[in-house]
Amino acid sequence: MENIISIKGLSKAFGNLHVLKNIGFDVKKGDFITIFGPNGAGKTTLMKIMSTLVEPSGGSITIDGFNIKDDPLEIRKRIGSISHETYLYSELTAWENLRFFGRMYNMDKSRLNARVDELLEQVGLGYRSNDRVGTFSRGMKQRLSIARALIHKPPILFLDEPYTGLDQHAASTFEHVLRGLDAQDTTKIMISHNIDRSLKLCNRVLILDKGTIVFNKLRTDVGSVEDFKATYESFVHE
Repeated sequence: MENIISIKGLSKAFGNLHVLKNIGFDVKKGDFITIFGPNGAGKTTLMKIMSTLVEPSGGSITIDGFNIKDDPLEIRKRIGSISHETYLYSELTAWENLRFFGRMYNMDKSRLNARVDELLEQVGLGYRSNDRVGTFSRGMKQRLSIARALIHKPPILFLDEPYTGLDQHAASTFEHVLRGLDAQDTTKIMISHNIDRSLKLCNRVLILDKGTIVFNKLRTDVGSVEDFKATYESFVHE
């Protein structure tokens, strides 16, 4: 299977602070990769570079055939982003939020309304479509943020610490929605500190420490959650 993301020799420095150092890995279409690492390892910087929000200092990234330096606009059309910040408008309804973001992607008006209705049902919020987002729980907002990220049908989804602030029930519902994307062959890259939950979702695991990838294996090769926790501790000393 062809690589949908290819990262080679990626580096990033802020003045004398070298946050990323010669990062390199490939992502195949449909992969779900989880990146673990301590605070300050460079995880969020890596995701911001992949999302075209921060320019790299060196190296190259190709996403769905486009170079991140030459074609950032094309790349933005192909990615959706979810983080602990939902980026929703509290004063708008769930339906109005999704339609607003769909218009930002210049989606065809004749198809957008149907897409909004489809996504609200997919994330289990159809019954709250006309309610203001300010009345939603944290878990409901996070589910709606998935719909926001998927409104333009991107083939790639970036998730930066999506479990932040979610209780057990909300986290389980969130995971159910994510698993539903598997049938659509959506490629997913997630940054997380939650080993217990995140390890169960992915098919490949990376550990980033001090700006360098120190571990990169298939999920099937890392053993149980407890085995991986021991492996993580052997690579990282927080």
